[in-house]
Amino acid sequence: MRFNLLLLAILVACALSLVSSQHKARKLYVELQKEHELAKQLDVEWGQLQLEQSTWAMHGRVEKIATQKLNMRVPPATRIQNVPPTSVGSNP
Repeated sequence: MRFNLLLLAILVACALSLVSSQHKARKLYVELQKEHELAKQLDVEWGQLQLEQSTWAMHGRVEKIATQKLNMRVPPATRIQNVPPTSVGSNP
């Protein structure tokens, strides 16, 4: 009789631990799915930000702002000087 009660107690404990572990696994899976969804949203946002950055940095846009808002002009060719690069560590 005692042996049967002991086996019954072990069976109930095993059943409860099985239910508990399955519940925990389901919760973790739901959390994993949420994190995957968040990662997808962040990837989309990253792509949009890269596109926006490339749009803001377009040469034509920068040139237009420089000429219209900052009153910058390309200097005449007579005022442009080319400076040859110097190697690092050389003494002039």
